[in-house]
Amino acid sequence: MKWFASAAALLGFAFVAGPITWAIPSVPELVWPLMFLVALGSLPISVGIAILRYRLYDIDLIINRTLVYGTLTTLLGLVYVAGVVGIGGMVRGLTGEASNDLVIAASTLTVAALFRPLRARVQAFIDRRFYRQKYDGARTLETFSDRLRDEVNLEALTSELLRAVQYTMQPAHASLWLRR
Repeated sequence: MKWFASAAALLGFAFVAGPITWAIPSVPELVWPLMFLVALGSLPISVGIAILRYRLYDIDLIINRTLVYGTLTTLLGLVYVAGVVGIGGMVRGLTGEASNDLVIAASTLTVAALFRPLRARVQAFIDRRFYRQKYDGARTLETFSDRLRDEVNLEALTSELLRAVQYTMQPAHASLWLRR
């Protein structure tokens, strides 16, 4: 937040100092616009630094949700347009009416009914395609249980368990406490 606050303070300074620079005749006229552009440009740069360096926002989650809901919106929009234009055209051809509210209502209900199952399928596809290492816990658990059956050394099991937890959950720190 310090980066963002510094950029906001710079922008505030530019707003205060700008009119003052106009009042001084020896200061060139381009100082105020240049000062304002630099201050305004520092805002997105400071947000980018905060996101990338300090993990200010969980950017992976934002990207994941953008992919899922962008794809979902596109697919549901196509279903709606296909229902209204495609089926509506067929109904207009059969009935001869210029507009059919029943087709529009049916298309809207179809989109509403498809939202949840389609969102789950798109989320699963995005997770499998782009976040495979993070969401492939079942395969990792199966591999770990296979090694668990064959291993008798406690240190090897401990390191294997910690490796499996690190691989699937990706915590900042993992440790195992065994009671004697």
